[in-house]
Amino acid sequence: MTAATVPQYRTTAAEIAILNKPKRNAQWWLGKVGIIAGMAFIVIYCLLPFYWMVISAFRLPTMGQSTDFWPNPASLENFAAVFSPVNNFGRALLNSAIVSVSTTLLTLFFGIIGAYALARLRFWAKGLVLAVIIGCSMFPGITLLVPLLKMFSGYYPWFPNWLNTYQALIVPSLSFGLPLAVWNLTAFFRQLPVELEQAAMVDGCTPGQAFQKVILPLAAPGVFTTAILTFIAVWNEFLFALTFNQDKDMKTATVAMYQFTGSLGFNTPYGTIMAAGVLLTIPLLILVLFFQRRIVDGLTAGGVK
Repeated sequence: MTAATVPQYRTTAAEIAILNKPKRNAQWWLGKVGIIAGMAFIVIYCLLPFYWMVISAFRLPTMGQSTDFWPNPASLENFAAVFSPVNNFGRALLNSAIVSVSTTLLTLFFGIIGAYALARLRFWAKGLVLAVIIGCSMFPGITLLVPLLKMFSGYYPWFPNWLNTYQALIVPSLSFGLPLAVWNLTAFFRQLPVELEQAAMVDGCTPGQAFQKVILPLAAPGVFTTAILTFIAVWNEFLFALTFNQDKDMKTATVAMYQFTGSLGFNTPYGTIMAAGVLLTIPLLILVLFFQRRIVDGLTAGGVK
C-alpha cells in the first residue's frame, strides 16, 4: 500500500473539545467551592430575616421570643390578632394601597411627559435640568419633614390644612418618585430612534398617536420598572406617614404595625408584628414575581448594544 492510498484520519469537533477541555485540578475545585459557598452565604444572609419573620408569625402569642427554628405548635392566632378591631389594620392596608397606587400613577404620568421632553427636545440647559432633578432626590427625608409639617398644618394662610389627608402623603412621595422616573425613562426614550415616530407620522399618525402607539409600548420595560420601584418605596414609607397622619382611620399599614399594642397595653406583641410584616410583604412578592421579566428587562436595557 502506497502512502497515497493510506486513509487520512481527521480529528472530530468532539475530540478537539475534549483535548482543549481544561484540567480540573485542585485550584479549579477550590474556586468552584468558594463561589458556591459565597452564593450560599448571600442567600442565607438575605433570606434568614424573612424566614425568622414567617416562623415567628406562626408561633403562639405566648412564644413570641422563642428561639426555635420551627413553630411548635403552629398557630394562626397572630394573624387573627392583626385584624382585631383594636388594631384597625384592614383600614391601614387600604390607606397604604390608595397612597401607593395614586403616587405611582402620578409619578408615571408626569415622569413620562418630562422624560420624553428631555429626550427629544434640544435646548442648552438640558443637562442642568437633569442635574437639578436628580439633586432634588438627594435631600434626606428628615430635612423636608419640618417645612412640610409647618405647611400642611395650616400655618400659612394661603395653604390649606392637609394633615390627616391622602394628599399629605402623596405629594411628598412624588419628591423621590419623579426623579427616579425622569432619569430612568429619559434613558429609554433616548435609545429609541426618532425615525420610528417619523415613520408613524408618514403613515398618518399625529405626534401624540405616534408616541402613544409606537414609542410608549417600546418603553414598557422602563415604565414597569419605574412603577414597581416607586410602588415599593411608597408602600414601605414610614416617616411622612407617621408625622402627617395621626388620625386612626388615616394611618398607613407601616404606622399601624409600629403602633400595635399587646393584650395588656404595654407589652410588645412580637408575633402580631411579625404576622403584619408577612401580610405587608406578600403583595410586594407577588408584584415582583409577576413582573420579574419586565423588571430585569428594564434594569438591563441599554447595557448591551
